[in-house]
Amino acid sequence: MTESHAAHRRQIIESARTLVVKVGTNALSKPDDTLDVAKIANLTEQLHHVLQTGRQVVLVSSGAIGSGLGILGLKKRPDDLPHLQAAAAIGQAHLIRQYDDCLRKFGYHAAQLLLTANDFKQRHRYLNVRNTLHTLFEYGTLPIVNENDTVSVDEIRFGDNDRLAALVTNLLDKPPLLVILSVIDGLYDGDPRLPTSRLIPLIEHFDDALFQFASLDKSSRGTGGMQTKLEAARIATAVGRPVIIANGNDPQILDRILAGEPVGTLFLPQGPAVSARERWIGYNVPPRGKYILDEGAARAIVQKGRSLLAIGIKSIHGSFDKGQIVSLVDLQGRELGRGLTNYSSVDTARIAGKRTDEFTQVFGNIPYAEVIHRDNLVVTVSPSKARM
Repeated sequence: MTESHAAHRRQIIESARTLVVKVGTNALSKPDDTLDVAKIANLTEQLHHVLQTGRQVVLVSSGAIGSGLGILGLKKRPDDLPHLQAAAAIGQAHLIRQYDDCLRKFGYHAAQLLLTANDFKQRHRYLNVRNTLHTLFEYGTLPIVNENDTVSVDEIRFGDNDRLAALVTNLLDKPPLLVILSVIDGLYDGDPRLPTSRLIPLIEHFDDALFQFASLDKSSRGTGGMQTKLEAARIATAVGRPVIIANGNDPQILDRILAGEPVGTLFLPQGPAVSARERWIGYNVPPRGKYILDEGAARAIVQKGRSLLAIGIKSIHGSFDKGQIVSLVDLQGRELGRGLTNYSSVDTARIAGKRTDEFTQVFGNIPYAEVIHRDNLVVTVSPSKARM
């Protein structure tokens, strides 16, 4: 790493006023799948060091199911949902108690937040989560976030805690740094088990080509791997948040990160920080459908900052209601942005390709001049990448 890169890293660390630390199941478990209390004690001591600098901390912790497996004496992770949820219910209580016991030694309390994807999809629940976190900061507690595995099903699952950590990072206002603690040193340019592979210390420009370096194999106890960590880095860096993937088995990893040491892989922000509302619209909620745009509409949105008009819509995919989030896609299938639609999929189909003054022939009036107003639209691709 060059001196300029090292200086950039130190600047990012110094400017981060909030750390979101995600730790996976493997980094918390013994080889027999039981919870490693010594690792939790070490992690909480490092978090204490972070808090002593005046920063805020949110811990996104896996380990509930793994903890439950150890308590129940199960030799392998169950394959069916009811047994997984039972293991999570048993293990979560044990996990949070261990964190609270360790934190009390430093004068803190653990605060548990169990979330599902619906807490991020619905605007009022999203704001409630953010308000709760800010209030917990006021009380000097350490929020510990996990997916609510005891009730989550496919429709409301995050899929992995890496993505959950990125979404938590995106809802915070004070400049946050997301630190994802894995069981390897970071992103390698090949199989990390091979001596020819080298750690990539810095990612200046996030590109889909990075995924070729990620193994598709999931971790032995968790639900993710490097693939999900890269997805999390994409989500966070897209809205101006830096990300570090590092080795959670290093007993001083957070101390070393705070000291600006060149550990792990640092992903630089891919653009300026955006508002909380824009983060929610553009990156937190899966779109309910798509508007396929002609070249003129695509250019107006990406390069000129315009609203979406019906005349620029070529086709509509999916079924959705007014006020839901829709993806805006060009004729080549590339997503350009996302926005809150003023019209349902049924009503949009009636006006697609029409001028605004023709709406009266369909509705008898003009409910909205724009299908998506610029204030409710977030461009998710840079003008240079759009190649228009």
